[in-house]
Amino acid sequence: MRVTSTGRRPLLGRMLLATTMLTGVAAPALAADSGIETIVVTAEKRVEDLQKTPISIQALPAERLAQLNITNFNDYVRYLPSVTYTSGFAGAGNGGPGFANVSMRGVSSGNDGNHSGSLPTVGIYLDEQPITTIGGALDIHVYDIERVESLSGPQGTLYGASSEAGTIRIITNKPDFSGTYGGYDFGADTVSHGGVGYEAEGFLNAPISDKVAIRLVAYAQHDAGYIDNVPGSLTFPTSGITVNNSAVVKNNFNTSDTYGGRFALTYNIDNNWTIMPTVIAQSTNSNGIFATNVTLGDLKVQQYFPDYSHDRWVQAALTIQGKIADLDVVYSGGYMDRTINAASDYTDYSYAYDTLYGYGVYFYDNHGNLIDPQQYIYEKDRFTKLSQELRVSSSQDDRFRWVAGLFFEQQRHEILQNYTVAGLADENADVGVGQVSVPGWSGTLWLTDQHREDNDLAAFSEVSFDVTPSFTLTAGGRVFYAANSLKGFFGFSSAYSSHTGVAICTGPAVVAGTPCTDVNKAVYESGFTHRLNATWHIDDDRMVYATWSTGFRPGGVNRRGTIPPYQPDRLTNYEIGAKTAWLDNTVHFNIAAYIEDWNRFQFSFLGLNSFTEIHNAGNARIYGAEADLVIQPMDGLTISGALTLTDAHLTTDYCGPVVGGVIITQCPGPVDPWTPDAPKGTELPGTPKVKTNWTARYEFPVMGFVGHVQGGVVYQSGMWGDLRIQAANPVFGELSMPVPVRSVVGRFHAFATADFTTGIESDHWAVDLAVSNLFDERGGLGNYALCTIQSCEGVLYGSVTQPRTVSIKFSHKLD
Repeated sequence: MRVTSTGRRPLLGRMLLATTMLTGVAAPALAADSGIETIVVTAEKRVEDLQKTPISIQALPAERLAQLNITNFNDYVRYLPSVTYTSGFAGAGNGGPGFANVSMRGVSSGNDGNHSGSLPTVGIYLDEQPITTIGGALDIHVYDIERVESLSGPQGTLYGASSEAGTIRIITNKPDFSGTYGGYDFGADTVSHGGVGYEAEGFLNAPISDKVAIRLVAYAQHDAGYIDNVPGSLTFPTSGITVNNSAVVKNNFNTSDTYGGRFALTYNIDNNWTIMPTVIAQSTNSNGIFATNVTLGDLKVQQYFPDYSHDRWVQAALTIQGKIADLDVVYSGGYMDRTINAASDYTDYSYAYDTLYGYGVYFYDNHGNLIDPQQYIYEKDRFTKLSQELRVSSSQDDRFRWVAGLFFEQQRHEILQNYTVAGLADENADVGVGQVSVPGWSGTLWLTDQHREDNDLAAFSEVSFDVTPSFTLTAGGRVFYAANSLKGFFGFSSAYSSHTGVAICTGPAVVAGTPCTDVNKAVYESGFTHRLNATWHIDDDRMVYATWSTGFRPGGVNRRGTIPPYQPDRLTNYEIGAKTAWLDNTVHFNIAAYIEDWNRFQFSFLGLNSFTEIHNAGNARIYGAEADLVIQPMDGLTISGALTLTDAHLTTDYCGPVVGGVIITQCPGPVDPWTPDAPKGTELPGTPKVKTNWTARYEFPVMGFVGHVQGGVVYQSGMWGDLRIQAANPVFGELSMPVPVRSVVGRFHAFATADFTTGIESDHWAVDLAVSNLFDERGGLGNYALCTIQSCEGVLYGSVTQPRTVSIKFSHKLD
């Protein structure tokens, strides 16, 4: 099939390049006889019609991605109602591109994302390779993408540990042999209250011979800023020193620049075997922070040092597929290297701790003089991920069919965070003054320099049997072994703290450059997860299914020695669903309802010294329903929508920490009354009860061309930002009176954003004019403080939706 697209927009036709990861060759979408076209997906690691796949899945094919003007993670998540995310400070980065913490179906405790914390609950895949990293999802530029798939519910059988709540798959277009063609786009946009952005994109597909074809992609995008860093000053109580931010005052300072490219090759060795190597690289440089200070007014912050993030990653992948006798064999391997260099202003922490606790007395120079205690964080995170999967499957036409495979993944994470204070006393300090800097790190008050490693080894299998031509039973299982280790140094010098850092080191340095070692731990675990499914195809247009499945997330090391390792958590899903087509295939309606039990879920929070702790908080239950609808009532008009309803709440009390860092899940009784931090019935954070989107698009002839108008709306109800109703403030190892955390953090209010698009196109070019967030709505995406909310409640940051943006784009297809 000949592609009729510039890499994002099919022109005139409704054709879709649906390259499967099983065959490695270009295949068209399965054309319906009439009405709504069929979308091919590979969610179950085989080629299937979306309407015949017995799981809750939403797919955004290439044409839909183009129509919705989707270019990044934030864009496509808006149109996946089961997916939500929070954006904010998580120990690295500036809350901008690449730092979203993703959740699905309400499986969220609200504070994940720390570099030494829990693994994500949602797996993210680029083609066949997992690209999930702690601290934020890769923000892949959406260009020349075949489709985005969202698989709701536990996907542990086929996708493993980090797919406890669901999986997102980004499928790229592959090289094909239909001919040499390509395309390019140019676009520009302007953001209300902000600046001007642009993008340029291009791709080329070329058969080199009858056995080899290549595909090249390149893109560059500048995103305009819209948050102002306004003038401010602070006087620190202990020293009386006054500081201001005049050196970094700037309008529209949260800009972002993304550059990237992709090279893919398809080599057909013979009629049975194909090799497909791919290399993708992307660099995103963002400045400022992508949040506002809620006390300063609309789209304003008051930062005292430059904030930035340089996020660079490369992924090399190799897929080999072929046949041995009647068996299909697929090997998929990938290696990803992601490096984030970032810097963050930590003045809020310095000012709060000096004001509340007099910490400024410890900030002096080599002669004992008090100095400016402002802190600034230099950060470097390097992730490497090696994944290998080998699977064998029988013919999908057999009455009894199966797939089985082996999987190995090794994730390594080098963590460096340097909390600096200019002029801080070091090894040259006068006798009697004391060395406040971490030994060997002049000017460093706190140092985190650690190596983390997560290993996952698994064997999986899934079998299906057609009891009758219309009734199928499927059973799948995954046996896994997981290991998590953390080693290195974190903390203060012994002159600053007697219970953290150098003072509690247990041996010499195991990570080069650190003064000593105060954490060197590992945990190991094994287990089993399953999926059972029954599917009844009532007729060619309607099917119903029922599923009982489980998902898991491994435990890990708490780097503070007094706190035990956190244990794995598990999600059990009970689901029924239906997928239907009506009125000569002009209406598609799909629905799923589910109950999920999330047991001993992992919960992260800032404890003593605003230091992240991870514990198993208790149990939760989630009731939900998902539905999507597509209608084509007349030629040229398509109406589509999707809706998710979620009720996620605790089924046990969360009592909060007690002295010694121990977590209790049953609060003391009447003899020793205790008000839980989050009582049974508390709504889980980070998930709206309602999320929905609706789009209407009309295409019509205009003087020999094709014109279109499109309108859409996305609605999200309110949600909480923290699990806890209240929490005591840990200071100097003791617990003070509880602080009402939820009332301080606040509830993100409900919001709706509206979009409008119009344009005209021919066989070879297209022009589009679009307006997103038409009514300039400020939707809340996450609130956070730079230290414990009990101490830093005076300065709260909120991430919001991007203001109204007007864009124009020109696209050209090359034959």
